[in-house]
Amino acid sequence: MAAGVCAQDKKWSDQADFSFVDTGGNTVVTSLSAKNFLKYEFSDELQAAWKLGVLYGKSGGEKNAESYFSDLHLDYLFTKHLYSFVNVGWSKDKFAGIDSRYYVGPGVGYNFLTGPKHFLSAEISLNYVNEKYTDDTYKEYLGGRAFAEYEYAFTDKNKFSQSVEYLHDFYDSDNYNVNSETALISALSDYLSLKTSYLVKYNNQPVPSTLKETDTILSVTLVVNFS
Repeated sequence: MAAGVCAQDKKWSDQADFSFVDTGGNTVVTSLSAKNFLKYEFSDELQAAWKLGVLYGKSGGEKNAESYFSDLHLDYLFTKHLYSFVNVGWSKDKFAGIDSRYYVGPGVGYNFLTGPKHFLSAEISLNYVNEKYTDDTYKEYLGGRAFAEYEYAFTDKNKFSQSVEYLHDFYDSDNYNVNSETALISALSDYLSLKTSYLVKYNNQPVPSTLKETDTILSVTLVVNFS
């Protein structure tokens, strides 16, 4: 969960990201991405965050990207800094070899910095993971997750963030993933912002093995904030 969550006083907030590109003529490319991030405070101690996302792309009439994900994070805050959580999610990315991926598990987190300019949080957790691949194989394993996110707020609505996530298979040390996102959000109005982000997804042991280990996504999206 983002480091700035504890500083929020409102019960709920929602952030939606939209990006669409459609070109014709000599270059025919279509891409669509959408994400939604809903946060709700049941009480001062109990908070929830739900992320949803979809990415779709075509080039020259051929589909070259299609992925979906859903992630639910339920936190219990012991103090302003220390919290425990349960994380459950699902994802699908056939062009990365994942027909379906389910995970669930507990963890703990700590907010090292809570503003007003600097925010820093870190989490560690255990996950039961079930993965089905596009080559009709599957794997079940106990995994570990380490996550850290730093955010710098230039103003209330202009921010820079950097997050890094490491996923590890305890049964197979060669099966691990590293995900990194660098993002800059610039406010256009009280409700609209422009987000520029660069996402790197590294899979040390892709299935099938013919797939590339690294995927990158550079995107510019329109962000709509609700509250």
